[in-house]
Amino acid sequence: MVASLYIFNFDKMAIKRLIFNIVLVALVVFILDFTIGKALRYFYFQETSGLHYRTTYSMDSTYADVLIFGSSHANHNYVPEVFEGSLKISFYNTGRDGNPVFYQTALLRSVLKRHTPKLIIFDFADSFEKEESDYDVLSSLLPYYETHEEIRDIIELKGPFETTKLISEIYPYNSQILTIAVGNLKLNKLRKPDNKGYVALHKKWQFGIDSIVTLYKYDVDSNKIDAFREFLTLAKNSGASVYVVFSPVFLKFNYRQEIEICQNICAEEGVPFWNYTKDTTFLNNNRLFQDVGHLNDRGARIFSKLIVNRIKQDTAWSKIINQPTGVPLE
Repeated sequence: MVASLYIFNFDKMAIKRLIFNIVLVALVVFILDFTIGKALRYFYFQETSGLHYRTTYSMDSTYADVLIFGSSHANHNYVPEVFEGSLKISFYNTGRDGNPVFYQTALLRSVLKRHTPKLIIFDFADSFEKEESDYDVLSSLLPYYETHEEIRDIIELKGPFETTKLISEIYPYNSQILTIAVGNLKLNKLRKPDNKGYVALHKKWQFGIDSIVTLYKYDVDSNKIDAFREFLTLAKNSGASVYVVFSPVFLKFNYRQEIEICQNICAEEGVPFWNYTKDTTFLNNNRLFQDVGHLNDRGARIFSKLIVNRIKQDTAWSKIINQPTGVPLE
């Protein structure tokens, strides 16, 4: 009887110690997560250069009259000096490599909460195919979940457990620690100065076009279609002049499904769609490209001039340019 009572008391003590240890570990984990997460958040929003800085500036700070949206084609193909020099209004390029239409729509929502640009260009160079990787890269918006309620539903497309994961303070930054560290270095700002969001490429493509590429037809992701339509609706309703562009590529192809979809939706929405994928100015000169998908700085300047001249010929633009919005040129 005494032995049984001793074992029972021992078990109770062991359970209490186990519970205490679990609580202690949980408390330590919570404190570490909170402390490290807040530190990462602080340094994230202290960055003065790099892709994080450009996203934060685009979302929270730019009051430019001309805003470029898109992924890598936007980021590397639109030169601020060309737009500002010809249109005489301010410019910012919000493009970010590897981020599809979800990112652009989220960004536009945030921008329009505080500012109405005169000109919005969406360089759509992505696919409407359903790909898991296009949801994974929504991680680039995680740092803004806490303060930007207007984009939370887009971020939550990343997965069914995002709201649970975001209880963690570290989670929004857990794959970006090195980028955060580099973005806080003065050397990085000197090495990669921000030219109003534009990132110039300087290499020259050395090869020709060997054959016509055959691209397959795919099942369309309805979320991407919805995001694209929303972008156009928001942009139009803002009162800005809106254009959708498909940049030059150093490829020849008979058919691209995303171009057909863009063209059809833009026609339905009454938004001009300009397709430069078959423009011989670029297809006949590989030296205007960094690689098959991106113009180098020389090519970007030629392309930017083509876009600016086309905008200036648009009668709708002449009405918008005289509206008193935006900020003076720096």
